[in-house]
Amino acid sequence: MRPNLTCDASETIVARLRREPAFARGALAEAVTVFLGGEPEVARLMLRDIVNGTLGFEKLSDLTGIPPKSLHRMLSARGNPGMDNLAAIFEAMTGHLRVDVEARAKKKAA
Repeated sequence: MRPNLTCDASETIVARLRREPAFARGALAEAVTVFLGGEPEVARLMLRDIVNGTLGFEKLSDLTGIPPKSLHRMLSARGNPGMDNLAAIFEAMTGHLRVDVEARAKKKAA
């Protein structure tokens, strides 16, 4: 099957996330890394695609107790989720996709 070269990149990613569970797990792990690396805006947009391609906002709402519209806003380009909400989203997504996340502090190079 040839990819549709005219479709939006997000649509292509979401389609692949739906087809390939391993890709979805890798994408979620990367979103966590990007967030912890200091790029929360990029991580939010990645999470939005991952939610769209896997769990969906309704099911994420059921798992987090956060209304779907609020989740959409939080994971938008201009979203600003609090740490509690972001932690709930990451917890629900890592549980759903069975991704283990481990964070370690690194010492800065001198």
